[in-house]
Amino acid sequence: MAWNEPGNNGKNNDPWKQGGRNQGPPDLDEVLRNLSKKLGGIFGGNNNSSPSESNGGAAGLVFVLLALALVWAGSGIYTIKESERALVLRLGQYSHEEMPGLRWKPTFIDEVIKVDVSSVETLKTDGFMLTQDQNLVRVTFEVQYRIADPRLYKFSVTDADNSLRQATDAALRYVVGHSLMDDVLTKGRELVRQNTRVELENIIKPYNLGLQIVDVNFRDARPPEEVKDSFDDAIAAQEDEQRYIQEAQAYARAKEPEARGRVNRVMQEAEAYKQQSQLKAQGEVARFEKLLPEYIASPQVTRERLYLETMEQVYGNTSKVLVDVKNGNNMMYLPLDKMMNQSEGAASASQTSAEPRMALPENRTTDVRSSSPRPDSGRGGRGN
Repeated sequence: MAWNEPGNNGKNNDPWKQGGRNQGPPDLDEVLRNLSKKLGGIFGGNNNSSPSESNGGAAGLVFVLLALALVWAGSGIYTIKESERALVLRLGQYSHEEMPGLRWKPTFIDEVIKVDVSSVETLKTDGFMLTQDQNLVRVTFEVQYRIADPRLYKFSVTDADNSLRQATDAALRYVVGHSLMDDVLTKGRELVRQNTRVELENIIKPYNLGLQIVDVNFRDARPPEEVKDSFDDAIAAQEDEQRYIQEAQAYARAKEPEARGRVNRVMQEAEAYKQQSQLKAQGEVARFEKLLPEYIASPQVTRERLYLETMEQVYGNTSKVLVDVKNGNNMMYLPLDKMMNQSEGAASASQTSAEPRMALPENRTTDVRSSSPRPDSGRGGRGN
């Protein structure tokens, strides 16, 4: 017969029970009484102690209980930093959220989970991705985020950080898959970055991760190593093209004000020449109107005077002097002093004028009143 099998001539050998087979579970009062006796024996009492000794044992028990209560109460004090929020779980179920400061919780009843809501975390993802034009590129992307809602961050999904990593990878592959290789590697990187952020926010919105996207960074994008050299040459050519375009635009911006200034100057000179010609014509008309009565009065004298004035104007602008001789031989005279003065004036003018200017005709008209003899003298001579 087994050692724990009932029987053995009416004796119960079951080690887990004391007494007879029909003995029930011990009474709660009896258990408490036995515990009190044991504790009383520990603090100076025993079963056969006197009443005073029993009172001393009870006082020791109360002291132990008070000490345990103080330790339990002190263990529940905790501090929440300014950058943190605390989630309180009461008996394993979410209860409330605590703000920064000195707080207390009942130990073994409440559990506190502290969450940092101020620091910005960085999540990095990279890998080979296929573009729209069936080219393979290696893309490195970073997402900066922080915790906006601690409760959703802890209890909405199993691992919010891992969910964000998977969503980032999915959004990046979607955007790269709808972009050309040149856009991903060169000129369209900013557009890829913006589209990836929009797509990422749309993906994580239904899951309520409790995260806020602060910024996204397109760190690097490069082709596979097998074609890297050829692609670097293509990139260098594109950079040279952009550089030449920028240099041409800068040259155009530098020359445009000069050209506009030159145009304005020519227009002003043309307007001045126009006004000068108009005034000159008006002066000629006024002069001839004044000469008309004199011509009617003495035509011969007026014709001779106009002829002399005209010859004076013509010969006044030339350096050659023609002398009429009775024998019919014309002798040419060259005034050297005037020729030297004109050569020096032309040299100084060529040095001072750096840009071409519109040549305006010189005013070769002389005033009738100053250069020609007065009508009175003509009439006086005729009278003589």
